[in-house]
Amino acid sequence: MPPWLLIPAWYVLASVVSFGMYWQDKIRARKGKWRTRERTLLLIDLLGGWPGGYAAQRFIRHKTRDRKFQIQFWLIVITHLMLWVLITWALIR
Repeated sequence: MPPWLLIPAWYVLASVVSFGMYWQDKIRARKGKWRTRERTLLLIDLLGGWPGGYAAQRFIRHKTRDRKFQIQFWLIVITHLMLWVLITWALIR
């Protein structure tokens, strides 16, 4: 695999894992079973799975009402976007 494809591949893999974790947590929440910790969901989002986390929040409507979680989630998204802006800016200089 060409090196320039590793980062997008990582984001896709982390996003699939993130979506699956949100989905599993939603199912467990409905059944009143043991839940996935919020910090675990946020960690996979921080590691690049935030697009999958965002998709899960929109499609299965999970973790959308928890204000504290949403603030932390969007700080992760903003951090990733800022990093990509800085990387792109550094490359085109």
